[in-house]
Amino acid sequence: MTTDRVLRDHLNLTGTKFGCGVASCGACTVHVDGQPVRSCQTLIEDVEGSTVTTIEGVHGEVAQAVQSAWRELDVVQCGYCQSGQIMSAIGLLTETPSPTHEETMTYMSGNVCRCATYPRIQQGIQLASSKLGD
Repeated sequence: MTTDRVLRDHLNLTGTKFGCGVASCGACTVHVDGQPVRSCQTLIEDVEGSTVTTIEGVHGEVAQAVQSAWRELDVVQCGYCQSGQIMSAIGLLTETPSPTHEETMTYMSGNVCRCATYPRIQQGIQLASSKLGD
């Protein structure tokens, strides 16, 4: 059984969305031991002994900066992809606190937004980065 199914169907952690089922859209992104992974293609037995963090459990300075930037800029449109977008943005800013536009685009390229809020997502990441630099 995949991790996304366990999270949603058995643990009722519904912030992790099911999107494509083939790790192409990023809606199911969670952190495993602090690293963003696509839970729809991660078997539950593969995360045994690991720390799995969903959108419901993110915390810390980077998570707060990203969530604050998302609210401030009203990044979300329909919202379906946003938990995955936020989880990936946290991963990016944890690895690279001041990413360039190109680094952001490359890192976030695996996250699809059907509403095409990509400019606001990019702005949100840059704002979150600036908040971390304050």
